[in-house]
Order: sequence, then C-alpha cells, then structure tokens
Amino acid sequence: MRECFELRDVDAGGRIGSLSIPRAGRSVETPALLPVINPHLETISPRRLHEEFGAEAIITNAYIFHGSEDFRERALAEGLHDVLDFPGAIVTDSGSFQLAEYGEIDVTTEEILAFQREIGSDVGTPVDIPTPPDVSRERAESELATTQERLELAESVDTGEMLVTAPIQGSTHWDLREAAAAHADGTDLDVFPIGAVVPLLNEYRYADVVDVVAAAKRGLGADAPVHLFGAGHPMMFALAVAMGCDLFDSAAYAIYARDDRYLTVRGTRHLEDLDHLPCPCPVCTEHGAAGLRSLPDGPRETALAAHNLHVSFAEIRRIKAAIRAGNLLELVEERARCHPAMLDGYRTLLDHADQLERTDPASKGTFFYASHESARRPEVRRHHARLARLDVPDAVFLTEGPDAPTDEYAESWRVVPPFGPFPRALSKTYPLTAEVPERTDRASIRAAARGVSALVEANPEADFGLGHRGWPPDALAALPARVESVDLTTDG
Repeated sequence: MRECFELRDVDAGGRIGSLSIPRAGRSVETPALLPVINPHLETISPRRLHEEFGAEAIITNAYIFHGSEDFRERALAEGLHDVLDFPGAIVTDSGSFQLAEYGEIDVTTEEILAFQREIGSDVGTPVDIPTPPDVSRERAESELATTQERLELAESVDTGEMLVTAPIQGSTHWDLREAAAAHADGTDLDVFPIGAVVPLLNEYRYADVVDVVAAAKRGLGADAPVHLFGAGHPMMFALAVAMGCDLFDSAAYAIYARDDRYLTVRGTRHLEDLDHLPCPCPVCTEHGAAGLRSLPDGPRETALAAHNLHVSFAEIRRIKAAIRAGNLLELVEERARCHPAMLDGYRTLLDHADQLERTDPASKGTFFYASHESARRPEVRRHHARLARLDVPDAVFLTEGPDAPTDEYAESWRVVPPFGPFPRALSKTYPLTAEVPERTDRASIRAAARGVSALVEANPEADFGLGHRGWPPDALAALPARVESVDLTTDG
C-alpha cells in the first residue's frame, strides 16, 4: 500500500482521501483544488488563498523560478513558502508546460528535481514529454519511452522528504496510457498526474478525457493519487472525480478573470452579458453585475478571480458531500445537462460502468433514476451480475404489479425497471430502494428486460412468467422465448 495516500470514502470511481505530504508536515484532503500561482502575474495572493478560500495546497512552476532574475535567488535563500507566503503544501511543475509550448527547455530532470528540493517544494515533478492528442502511434511511443526513462532517472535522484510525481503520457492511444500508468505505478514515485489533456479540455473533448483517465486508472493501483493536469473549470470537476481523479490545478480562475469571464458550474459567461449574478459568494452579493462592471480594470480582475475561486472551491466541497452521501453520479448527471460535450463525457463514463463497479460501494444512499442514462449505472450492472447467485424456485412469476394470477407459480418476485427482477425480501436493500419515476422510459424497461434475461438464463430448469406494464415490443423480443408474459395494463 502506498503510504502517502489513504482512502476514506468512495462512490463510483470517486473517493475522499488523505494525501500525506511529509515535507509540508501536513495532509491534504482530496479531492483537492490547487490554484496555480505565477509569481510574476499574481492576482490573488497565496496567503489569501489559504485564509479566505481554504486552499490546502497550491501549484507553481519551478522552471519559472529557475529562470527568474527576480525570484531565483530569493527562492534559494528563503524557500518557496516564505517567498510566496503560503503555509500549506506547495507543488511544483518542472517546465514540461513550457516544453510543450515552445519545443525546448534548458534544464534536465536531475537539475530541476535538485532545484525543486533546494527551494523547498513539497511535491516535485520530473521533466516529462507532454505528447499532444491525435499524434501518430510512433511519435507517442517514442516520447513515452523518453518520459519513462526520466521517471526511472527521477527515482535515483536524492529528493529527501519531497514527494515526486510520475506523469502519465501516451496521447490518445488508450493502450499506451494504460501501459504508461502501469509503468509509473511500478516506480517508487508518489503522485500520478495524467498529462497533456489541456488540448482536449480546451476543445471540449470531455469524452476523450474520460477515456484517457479510464485507461490510466486501469494501469494504476487503487492506492495511487491521481492528478488531472490542467483541469481547472468547475463544470467538469464532478465528472473527473467520478472517474477517479483526486487533484486538480486551476489557472482558469485568473486567466478567465483577465478577460472578464465569469465561471459557473454550468459554464462560462462574459460579465457584459450578465444583468444578475447567479451566485451567493461575497463578491457577487457585494457588487452585483453592474457594480462589478463599474470597477477599474485591476480591482475588477481581482474581484472576478475571487468569484471564480469561490465557485471552484464550493464545487469541490459539493463533490465531497456527494461522495459521503453516495450520490456522486446524480451530481455528475446534473452537470452533464449543462453542455452537450459534458453529456458526451457522462455517457462515456457510463461506457466504463464495469470499471467503476469495482470500486462502487455495494450499499449507500438512495439511487435516484434521473434520466435514461441512469439505466447504465454501475449499480444496475452489479444487480444483473448478481442475479445468478439467487436461489430460484421451480416456477416464479416476475411482476411489476400483483402476485401471480394462478397457483402454477411457487413465488412472485418484484420487477422494478431498470433493475429487473428480485425476491420481495430484498425490497429494502440498496439499490432496490431506488426512487424511480412512474412514467418509465424505454431505456429503463430495456435494462429491466436484460435483468429478466440474466435470471432466466442462469436458471434453465425453472419456469418463468412476467407481468409487465405495457413493455414495448423490442424489450419483450429480447426476452428468452420460454418466458410467458402478460400485459398487466390490458389483462386482469
């Protein structure tokens, strides 16, 4: 078990954990948001981030400090914590972002890790190769091999108590991402950033982001803390957490503020388009839309950055509450209705329901059926898989309504879409206590039919009847031929 990371609560792929950071002398509760700090472009001070917003950790770029005439010597003499005036944990990037942007940097993995240790970083990063999406397999393999060499080199560098990350690359080749994650997990490094996803995020390719994370998670152990590099918009935090990400870094709060952009969990708005501010944070309640617009450029930028941070940290708290309550996927589904690309991401998440089911608790809060996507959730898959374990009598009537109409059946079991059949004795167990709408949709009925089929096929010697409430022909056609069905809406 990786000693620096302890899991406390889980829901779907999401988890609340504790990341122990020895050099900082503290632990950080995850999911955690790490605001990005550029010492040359500071909008909100690190001290304010800690005291007003509750930031337990921040992230800054060691390469910027390394090449800065203003900050290099100060950082070496005083240490990052004093220079930035931040009492929490400080994570540093290595310059890989600059490598991706400009094609080269003038520092090696050994040099930048040694520098990060010298300036007092709590979590350092080697120089990996951020391979962009959609490149050829040959390029992705070549650059991944270089990254893996540097991770192995990082293991040999004396970093003291500083944790060291092991970035996971591989572009949009899912098998390479999985292999890269397995290699990283096999090192003695500590935190696992999934790299080079910013281009996907910028293009709203949330479905591809989910596939990238899913592939990486397949290669990582359950005790591996995962950082989704560059994911800073609160709209997608719940989706990423549900897939299994623990850390996020956000420069969006400041970048968007410079352009008068106002973050919400439903997307981004331009300040000039707002007459009313849909947020109860101190900035919005004090100023209002007109008041914010009337501020001079500098104060307006700072105020907008503060609002953006309030929204972002509030969403992290909301996600933690959802994990504890066992309704994270309900929150993800709510966020998925904010943008078509988010809905693509949620549907892709459900494509990985079998993977999510491995960590999803068997019992938690009430299952709410919110839309036809709910029929694909891990809880439904788990119920169908477990039907083969049930003891079935020689003849059983499966019904959405009253008990068997004749004495030919030994028992009557309930049928509740999307789960399908179960003994009445299980009616009070999760997830069969689900809240489902009375007007059942086709996806829910088709899922229930799959459950009926799973039970029937697992018990070839038993006789089955089905009492349904107007199931469509395609759902009935999917049932084994030996199931005798009766429509309860037309027969007595």
